[in-house]
Amino acid sequence: MLANKLENRVYRGYYRVRKRFLLIAMLLIVAVAGLWYIGADTGPVKKGPKAVAENGVIVGKRVAGFTLPDLEGKQITVGQSGKITVINFWATWCPPCREEMPELNQFARKYHQSLLFYAVNIQEPSSTVSEFLKQNNYTMPTLLDSDGTVAKHFRISAIPTTIVIDEEGLITYRKSGAMTMSELEEVLKGL
Repeated sequence: MLANKLENRVYRGYYRVRKRFLLIAMLLIVAVAGLWYIGADTGPVKKGPKAVAENGVIVGKRVAGFTLPDLEGKQITVGQSGKITVINFWATWCPPCREEMPELNQFARKYHQSLLFYAVNIQEPSSTVSEFLKQNNYTMPTLLDSDGTVAKHFRISAIPTTIVIDEEGLITYRKSGAMTMSELEEVLKGL
């Protein structure tokens, strides 16, 4: 009987220690996740005379320029223009990309004098992209990331992904998923 009571006490003590350990471990995980989230802030960009941004691919970072060929083979440099720039990563086989294309084409036509718009196709042959654009009467400026290097640099893990860069070269907006013209216009108003 005494042995059973002693054994029960040992088990209860063991489970108390185990519960405390689990509680402390969970609190540490939450704290680390919170610190990571704070460090990966994708909120609005703060501008001002003392604002200096590092190069990167997330909101608040200065975009590093890149050069890709357009459909005619002309090399186009993006990210060093002094104009607002919208970059949309896409592919012809992607249903959400196809869904957003009519509005993006309309947006590109409407704002072609006030900003730069580039539809960056990822890893498809020029002929496939040209035929798709021609069949759908899309006239937006299109660049070819034939080996996916630029998409990898921008950490594109889902398409479509749209990135907006302000006149100073700062990424001010990034979204994975289909965009509408009205969403992009709202982003422009914020700039």
